[in-house]
Parts: sequence; structure tokens; C-alpha cells
Amino acid sequence: MPDFFHPQMLPATIGAIVGLPVVVLACVWLFRRWGKLSVRTRWALFAGIALFEAAYWLNIYAWFIEPQMLVVRRVEVVSEQWRGAPLTIAVLSDTHVGGPHVNAARMGRIVRRVNALRPELVVLLGDYVNGHHHPFERTPAENQEITGGIATFAALQTRYGVVSVIGNHDVWYDRTDVTAALQDAGVAALWNRHIVIRRTGGEPLVIAGLADFTTGDPNFAAALDGAPAGANTIIISHSPDPFVDMPHGPALMLAGHGHCGQVTIPLIGRPIVPLVNDRFACGLIRERGEQMYVTAGIGTSMVPVRFLNPPEIVLITLRGAA
Repeated sequence: MPDFFHPQMLPATIGAIVGLPVVVLACVWLFRRWGKLSVRTRWALFAGIALFEAAYWLNIYAWFIEPQMLVVRRVEVVSEQWRGAPLTIAVLSDTHVGGPHVNAARMGRIVRRVNALRPELVVLLGDYVNGHHHPFERTPAENQEITGGIATFAALQTRYGVVSVIGNHDVWYDRTDVTAALQDAGVAALWNRHIVIRRTGGEPLVIAGLADFTTGDPNFAAALDGAPAGANTIIISHSPDPFVDMPHGPALMLAGHGHCGQVTIPLIGRPIVPLVNDRFACGLIRERGEQMYVTAGIGTSMVPVRFLNPPEIVLITLRGAA
């Protein structure tokens, strides 16, 4: 359940409480006076009440219902740069623990859902923290909720482990603290560096993690420095914006950050995409022969709403073209 009295949710909570009796009273008033009104007036009032009621229930859905949903999006990516057996990757991003829709308890349920998918590898793409404040500006309970949410990653069960990058909200909170919490949970935290995982059979798999685009300096050369030549390689990044500079060779880049805009309006699109390159908003992107998948993530930022962009776990099967 959302935190109805979280500061970000108070306007919606008050609106939900006040709006429902307004809708009911307006309907009752119109029903009682229907026969006494002119045809033009009655239908004008009916249309106005109907529009108000539609807006009311759409807001209820966007503030309270869709942000609590969780979908599993299964994606197959075929890459000319991938060799050997396919790899299944569970992707989680933008959990924003401490926000009105995500606490440590919900993160525990999400982790169990990931485990049920039996991925070989899990990647975490940053923004584990909600808000912009440093720990000393928060209450002990808020800090405990955030660290408790990150600690749930220790329960992830995979063949090849869990690898992460740091997001802008994590840096604003405290990059050192978040990195330490991830490492305590058994998660490798990357910032312009890579790790090498030995798959069954001994073939190397390189996971290279970039620094955050907003608060750092993402550097592909530094992240890949010393990586075994010719190895299967995946790039992970909080933001998709560095994709414009991705070198040839990695089979796939994975990113989050933009939440797929959080809101999609039919026939209009996404009104707000917080990216330099808004064409990287969501889904599988192919440019220059390279591929990237951008996830909608779990939590919310700025305004705690989602509409036609539900929280998601992405399960990617990465395989070679052959």
C-alpha cells in the first residue's frame, strides 16, 4: 500500500477524500433536478460531472494504483557481438526506497519475485534512494528504511551474482554510504570499472559499469580498461544518455533513470522525459549497430504518479545471432 500521508502524497490523499463526496453529491443533485432542467442545461451539467468524475478516477489510478503494480517484461535481444550460450538477465532500476510507493517490505517482495524468475545474472541500475537529501538531513527512521531496502538485495539468488551501478539520487544521498550498503549485501558496485565473471565452461563475461551521467563522468575507456579482449561484454549505466558514445564491441547496454517518463498520454506520448536524448526514453533502442535496453524501473521521482508505465522487472534473454 502507498504511504497516504507521505508529504508527496498529501495533495492526492486530500483530493481523494474530498473529491469522492463531491462526485456523489453532484450526481445526486443532478438526478433530483433532471426533469426540471432544460435539455441543453441537463446535458451540459451531465458532461461536466462526467469529465470531473473521469479525471478523479484517473488521478486515483495514477497516484494510488499503477505505482503499486509490478509487471515482468520478457525481452529477447539478439546480438552479433554475443558468442556462446544465451544469458538470462533480470534488470531492476530506480527503486527509490523511502518514497511513498516503495519501502523495505515491498523491496523484499520484489526480490522474491525476481528469484522466482530464476535469472542467471541480476543487474541493478541505480537510484536505490528517494529524494535529494543527505543522511544527516533525514530522520533515523528514513535512513533505516533506505539501508533496509538496499539490504534486501542480499537475498537475490543467481548463478553469476548481482552487479550494480550508482545513480544520481544515490550520489546526492551519499555515494560512499550507498556503495558500502550494496557491498554489504554482496552486490558489486561499479563506477567506471568492470568485473569479469567466469561462466559455466570458463568463458569470461565482462560487466562494465559507468559513472552516473548527472553527477559524474561516465567513461567507457576507463570502465573497460584491462578487460579481456574478445570477451562477451555488457555495459550497465544509470542513465541511457552515454549510449551515444558507446564503442563497438559490447553486446548490450542496460540503463534506467527516466522511468519511461512515468506518464504516457495516449496520442500525445510522454510529456516529460528527464534525459538529454529523449529518444532513449524506454525500451529497446538500436543505433549505429549497437543496442540498449532502457527500463521503466520500480519507483517514482518528482511527482509520485505512473500512468501507462507500470513498475517493472525486465527479464532479458541475450543470445547470439547464430
